[in-house]
Formats: sequence, C-alpha cells, structure tokens
Amino acid sequence: MSWSHRKRAHSSDVTNVMNLTKVNKEPSVETAEAVETAEAVETVETEAGPARITWHPARHAPRLVLALGHGAGGGIEARDLKALAAVLPAHGVTVALVEQPWRVAGKKVAPAPKTLDLAWRGIWPALTKPGLPVISGGRSAGARVACRTAGELGAHAVLALSFPLHPPGRPEKSRAGELLGAAVPTLVVQGGNDPFGKPGEFPEYGRGRALGVPSGVQLRGSTGARAVVGDGWAYELVEVAHGDHGFGVPKRADITQDEALTVVTDVVVRWVDALGRHRPGPRG
Repeated sequence: MSWSHRKRAHSSDVTNVMNLTKVNKEPSVETAEAVETAEAVETVETEAGPARITWHPARHAPRLVLALGHGAGGGIEARDLKALAAVLPAHGVTVALVEQPWRVAGKKVAPAPKTLDLAWRGIWPALTKPGLPVISGGRSAGARVACRTAGELGAHAVLALSFPLHPPGRPEKSRAGELLGAAVPTLVVQGGNDPFGKPGEFPEYGRGRALGVPSGVQLRGSTGARAVVGDGWAYELVEVAHGDHGFGVPKRADITQDEALTVVTDVVVRWVDALGRHRPGPRG
C-alpha cells in the first residue's frame, strides 16, 4: 500500500512542494473497523430546521472534537465517516457525525449552500459545549460547508474529505476559493480517481511555513516548484490511491478497500497529533 502526500501552504514565504511517501506498507495506526454503538444522539434546532448529532465520545483524555458533515448524495453512513468515528475516539478525539436538517427531514435533495451553512452555524454551539477545540470537517458538500464557515465560527482546523473541487467534467467551475479561504489549517484527503477533482488538479504549490511531518514518512523535495500568491493558512493534501469520490477502490487496484480506509484514518490521526503540537499562531 502506498500513498502520496503533498504539502501546500499559503502565507508569506515561498516553499517547495514536498512529496511524502509512506515507509511501512502495513497499516501503522489501526484498521477501520465497524463503528461501535454511539453513546448519544442529540437533536439540535437550527434556523434551517432540526439537525442531528451522533456523538462518538473519546475513550480517554478528550482533547478535541471532530465534527463531520455528510455530502449531498448521502448521510453519515459514508464509509470514511464511519471509519473515522470508529478509530479517532481511541486517540482522545470525540467524533460528532452531523446530519443536516434536510436529511433529518427525509428529503432527497440538498438545499442551497447558504442553507447548509445556516444549519452548520446553528449546530456549532452544541459542538463547542464540551469545552474542547473543534475541528470542522465533512465530506464532499460537507467539506465545502466546513471551509466556508471555519473562520467565522472559530474552528481549530478543517478536515476536508473528498473536497468537490469542481462538478464532474467541469474543471472551469472551480471551488478552489472556498478551500483557500478556510482561514485555518486544513487537511484535504482526496481519492486519486475522484471525478470531482483529482489531486493533481488542486493548486499545486504554495508559500508559507512548513507544517509538522507525520511519523513514518520520508520527505522528498520536488524540483521546479512554483510559487502561489495567497494569504490564507497552510493546507495539506493526501491522495488515496485509486480512490473515487467515496474512497472506493476497484478490485484490480494494488490496495484493498480496507487498506484505502486505513490510509484515511492513519493520516487523520497523525495530522491531529501534529496539529496539537504545531498549531500555527494567529495571523497578524
């Protein structure tokens, strides 16, 4: 199993793109197993209607809350959301799986982005109630919501799973501005074959401070790095080889479905650990 990891930053100094290659091919954190029974389900009233939070509490020494919203085509049963809810609590992270009001109401079609953002703002007080820093995250449309609202809500960071950089086949309809405008440290985890944006389509190079490097990886500086002008926080992108928009991998791929999900959970665990050690200070 292998994965590529590109570091990108947008700040004040020009840096080279760094490609990271995993040293050990065996899963190094935990395999993504079935989610244990959640201890609490909470309904939260928002201006967009009732939302629902399924809490997966940290099993020891809680230090962060990771809030994860779903996409426009599914709910919190998505394989990556379930995998993170199964693994992260063992690492001191409480996972909150958030269902938007339209899903709670049984509707088939997601509302406009502004309505999704309105609901996310409405559930935020419940997410901060434990008194811990909150990482705002989600997959697909949920990742866009997290990016758009992170700065105003005071999110600790953003986790963007399968960020929909553009509609399939419409690269000219780029949503890169939402990602680059997140205003907090951001991790993007993207399938190598995601029709909503392959890793190579994302802004390639950046400027700014280096972030903490996860353990078990080697750094290799690329040549011919370009500079990108930007004032936002640093962001990182990890590619899940062969993964589609749901991180599904074909049977002929050189990694299994379980291994692909382990890439997702491994890198998030390490990123969360590094984030705690190397959280950048406020912009000045």
